[in-house]
Amino acid sequence: MTRPVTQKKPSGEKVSSATPSGGVALVGAGPGDPALLTVRAVELLGTADVVVGDLTRHEEVLARHTRADVERVDTKDGGLTDTELARILVRHSRDGRNVVRLFAGDPFVESHGADAAAALAKAKVPFEVVPGLSSATAVPAYAGVPLTSAKAPEVRVVDVTAKNVSWEALAGGSATLVLLNAAPELADVAARLVAAGRSANTPVAVTCEGTTTRQQTVVSTLAAVAADAAGAIAACASGQAVVVVGDVVSQREKLSWFETKPLFGWRVLVPRTREQAGALSEQLRSYGAVPEEVPTIAVEPPRTPQQVERAVKGLVTGRFEWIAFTSRNAVKAIREKFEEYGLDARAFSGIKVAAVGEQTAADLRAWGIVPDLVPKGEQSSAGLLAEWPEYDSVLDPIDRVFLPRADIATETLVEGLTDLGWQVEDVTAYRTVRAAPPPAPVRDAIKSGGFDAVLFTSSSTVRNLVGIAGKPHATTVVACIGPATAKTAEEHGLRVDVLAAEPSVSALAAGLAEYGTALRLAAAEAGEPVLRPSEKRPSARRKASK
Repeated sequence: MTRPVTQKKPSGEKVSSATPSGGVALVGAGPGDPALLTVRAVELLGTADVVVGDLTRHEEVLARHTRADVERVDTKDGGLTDTELARILVRHSRDGRNVVRLFAGDPFVESHGADAAAALAKAKVPFEVVPGLSSATAVPAYAGVPLTSAKAPEVRVVDVTAKNVSWEALAGGSATLVLLNAAPELADVAARLVAAGRSANTPVAVTCEGTTTRQQTVVSTLAAVAADAAGAIAACASGQAVVVVGDVVSQREKLSWFETKPLFGWRVLVPRTREQAGALSEQLRSYGAVPEEVPTIAVEPPRTPQQVERAVKGLVTGRFEWIAFTSRNAVKAIREKFEEYGLDARAFSGIKVAAVGEQTAADLRAWGIVPDLVPKGEQSSAGLLAEWPEYDSVLDPIDRVFLPRADIATETLVEGLTDLGWQVEDVTAYRTVRAAPPPAPVRDAIKSGGFDAVLFTSSSTVRNLVGIAGKPHATTVVACIGPATAKTAEEHGLRVDVLAAEPSVSALAAGLAEYGTALRLAAAEAGEPVLRPSEKRPSARRKASK
């Protein structure tokens, strides 16, 4: 954006030119779920020089979508008036900076966006308004409460803190009421509606922390809602709650979809390297879980890189018939070495490529390499050997296999390939070292049952997690990717509750989701409340099953 400034000609006449100027975007961040941002909001956050708002509430949004060098102005507990905030927006904009004023929900529905826009217009600062999903509509949808029906076609959205609220008008008719900022005075609000003529038996839904995995919905009536929802409101960390009043609330019993996800609200420990945990964490979120990544190993270059450097050069010169990648880290290590030498995937021309694991194969394809051999069955060294061809001096012009792997890898694959007649160049492409212990609160949660489940994707994640943080509590559900990992877990005194149907992270997450569904169904059949594993506290640690 530009703003005009004036300069004087030698004759004394004024002429207009343009100097760079920033602009202000009043952006709605939606009701809480970072995935509910609009495309335009993401674009503006990505180019922002300054972000202003209650930033603690939107920390995940900022982490995902803003630059590392963005300046943050946090308004939470800052004592800033709307006038002072407007001055901050104007000042940064006139300094030529792109400014995002971030609002919860929609700037023009439940926030002070209109006041900010009026101040910017008065100061002649260019601005745009980016609507966000309003809590008034999004939170009831996540609670499984439609706002209209054939019998109640009208919806009224009311901020109960506004002056001159007409309770008589709200109480009349069958309109659905969506009440914002009602939680602190819920008893008084319910009493006013009843006094104005609404039936005390009118259904009410109170949803706290809506659209997040901390969401909790309490269904009651106007007569009892203040008492019934008191606990949920007290536990609401953000203080954000949406209240829906009307007969539409009765549909929640069959339309609830978010809070009934198989792992809803489960705190799941993901002990992997940060690079490897992303896809698994996203899948867990799709089941309603709250994944927490705790690195148990760190990957470092080999202490003496000459061996891997010679092997990479041998790939280019035709020294090998095969290269076998047994992990994503091996792909990463060789790719980095290729890039260091200015090579790309074309250097693999004429070389057969094998891969263990769907993610390893996916990383190769992303590099432009289609693996020739990926085990159809067990994704392990044993599974790869079961399908690896014997060396044939007629069909195979070269008998060498390049095996880049970790410094702590077992010799199973090397021995098996040698038995098949191949010469194996077993090269340490990277080292795995134990990561630093997680923060004390995480260690305490692991040992005291603060996590609902832990996912082990290899034997090393079991050993390293126990080594840096201790054993998971008896209540924590233990899920393992394969038999070898399960055996290691049992050797460390853990009982394995979930074994993936196939050795892949997607199957591991799906297996945990099935386990969660089974727990939910069992509780429903027994007429008991659905409790997460962390809400159960047996006195003794369970022993490994024999």
